[in-house]
Amino acid sequence: MGTVTTVLADSVRLALPAEAGAIATLQRRAWQQTLPADLLGEVLASVDLATMTESWEAAILRPPLAQFRVLVALGDERVVGFAALGPSDDPDAEAGQDALVAEFVVDPLAQRSGHGSRLLNACVDTLRADGFHRATWWVQSNDDVLRRFLTEAGWDADGAHTEVALAEAGPRLKLVRLHTAID
Repeated sequence: MGTVTTVLADSVRLALPAEAGAIATLQRRAWQQTLPADLLGEVLASVDLATMTESWEAAILRPPLAQFRVLVALGDERVVGFAALGPSDDPDAEAGQDALVAEFVVDPLAQRSGHGSRLLNACVDTLRADGFHRATWWVQSNDDVLRRFLTEAGWDADGAHTEVALAEAGPRLKLVRLHTAID
């Protein structure tokens, strides 16, 4: 007798290895909508879908740290969002206390349906259960929609900012850090 898998619509849970391809596809789609045009081509050319899928599968099966998690939001019996979280690697982070939401994507076609709120709540609950007291999140400086979503949920800018680029002379992406207490 075969295994029966039940998918709960409108829920969040730990990602399964078989969902790595859906996560990678969703991440690439999100990049196309959120990255500036001058950076998008460079980012998409730097890694292909198969490599991204392998990386997500490895992150799910063999996370680099015990507290690293990949969560998925489910809706209409498919992955509609995901988040990657774990200990913060920021230079000013307090080990064992500060966590990081490293990736957070909700499919644009599934937004405004509660998936982002469920996923955000699951992130905070998971980080709290892992013993963290504060969560941080690097957000594009011009992403007013995400920033508003987070500030309405109790996050706030902490004054930290940075720029990232694939190459020294390449286009840069400006980021600001938000934080919230989770204990």
